[in-house]
Amino acid sequence: MNTTTMQITLQTIAEPNRFNIVELLKKGPRSVNEIVMALNIGQPQVSRHLRILSETGIVRSRTKGQMRIYSLEAQPFQDLDAWFDSFSVLWEERLDNFEDYMIDILRKEDN
Repeated sequence: MNTTTMQITLQTIAEPNRFNIVELLKKGPRSVNEIVMALNIGQPQVSRHLRILSETGIVRSRTKGQMRIYSLEAQPFQDLDAWFDSFSVLWEERLDNFEDYMIDILRKEDN
């Protein structure tokens, strides 16, 4: 898990239009025109955001006739998911320690 790559992914999808494109692509592959229509922003802006998302490895494209179809790449999101999971392990450990501490306090109060 490369932290620089994750930082780039997070910075890239932090931009609201790119975030909305990612959200739309979660539902499945879309053409540029479908993205334009769904998000109600201009085709040049969508194309620019898709180029940035492609360059950072967040989306991939394929050609279907005259259209370019975009879809999400799984790896950047799997890396982020693993990173976020590391925090849940940390918090579970802390909460378990807190629970043990509270049990000790209650036992001492009972004695």
